[in-house]
Amino acid sequence: MTQKRSIFEDVGSDAQRPAAPQPGLIDRGTGARGAIRAWLVVLFALVASMIVVGGLTRLTDSGLSITEWAPIHGAIPPLSDADWAEEFAKYQASPEYQLQNKGMALEDFKVIFWWEWGHRQLGRVIGLVWAAGFAFFWATNRIPAGWTGRLLTLGALGGLQGAVGWWMVSSGLKGSMVDVSSIRLATHLGLAFVILGLIAWHVLALGRTEAQLLQARRGREAKLFGLSTGLMHFALLQIVLGALVAGIDAGRAFPTWPDMNGSFFPADAFYVPGKSAVWAFVENPGLVQFLHRVAGYLLFAFAIMVFVKSRRSAYAATRTAFLAVLCMMALQVTLGVVTVLTSAHLHVAITHQVGAILLWVLILRARHLSQYPVAGSIREGV
Repeated sequence: MTQKRSIFEDVGSDAQRPAAPQPGLIDRGTGARGAIRAWLVVLFALVASMIVVGGLTRLTDSGLSITEWAPIHGAIPPLSDADWAEEFAKYQASPEYQLQNKGMALEDFKVIFWWEWGHRQLGRVIGLVWAAGFAFFWATNRIPAGWTGRLLTLGALGGLQGAVGWWMVSSGLKGSMVDVSSIRLATHLGLAFVILGLIAWHVLALGRTEAQLLQARRGREAKLFGLSTGLMHFALLQIVLGALVAGIDAGRAFPTWPDMNGSFFPADAFYVPGKSAVWAFVENPGLVQFLHRVAGYLLFAFAIMVFVKSRRSAYAATRTAFLAVLCMMALQVTLGVVTVLTSAHLHVAITHQVGAILLWVLILRARHLSQYPVAGSIREGV
């Protein structure tokens, strides 16, 4: 007996019915997105740790303890008394030892050696994690369309960062230098934040499918995205200025606030022994710290303006993201003041650097939500 059909059922046999909807080409292979995202999260944690360890290496004056660039066999630390004696002898021939640390004991040298060795070793680990992850995803054909170039770029920037690191260290191993070049240090740190930012952006992008991102982009808030882009660039400039401050120990030069040893503008701000006034912008402690302070005030004011603009956003998640940026910005300014007042005390200074990492990521997250907003429910008032 033929079964009666519902009046709502399509006419035609089961064989003639269309197949169930298949995911479009844009979403095929999305299983790899989660795995690649997890891999990038690991890389993000390693790069963030690298920035912190690098800051501690600078604050402990350990960066020039290893006087050679040996990417392969340098991974093995001294294992015997003879090895330590050889490594110490190389350091004793450096300007830093001759002009600043003359008479340092071997045990004291070991302390600064381990900081620098750990910093370089972490760099090697990051390179291996990237290479192993990329090789696996590429060999198993699990990299989504359009992502191979992005992931290769991360590896290339990591390799460039290693070269920049040695370019920086080598500047402190000749002549009368007892520290690395502040310009090269700023380049090194700036590139580290660029790499960290790219990883963070990719992690945010991989949190949704390509179809979801395309759908979200229809709600893009162009003006807010433009403002957050400006905020991102301004924050990176401030980070670079902070590196210049650290490079010449300018954070310890004027331990007063809001004045600078009783003055609004530091005395002898454009004086650099044996050099023209142009070099004062990167080598005079008073002028460099003044620029870092003023940039911080302007950045905070700009963040307030962007926050006010963000209150008009139609999306609750976007508004919350910019609120988080403003709160972290206020905390970071406070940490900056405390760093000055404590003459860049080790723990305070490194907390200030960790704050820069958190602020950088929060700005990127707010910018991403401006470009790819997350729609909420009507009940949430979105």
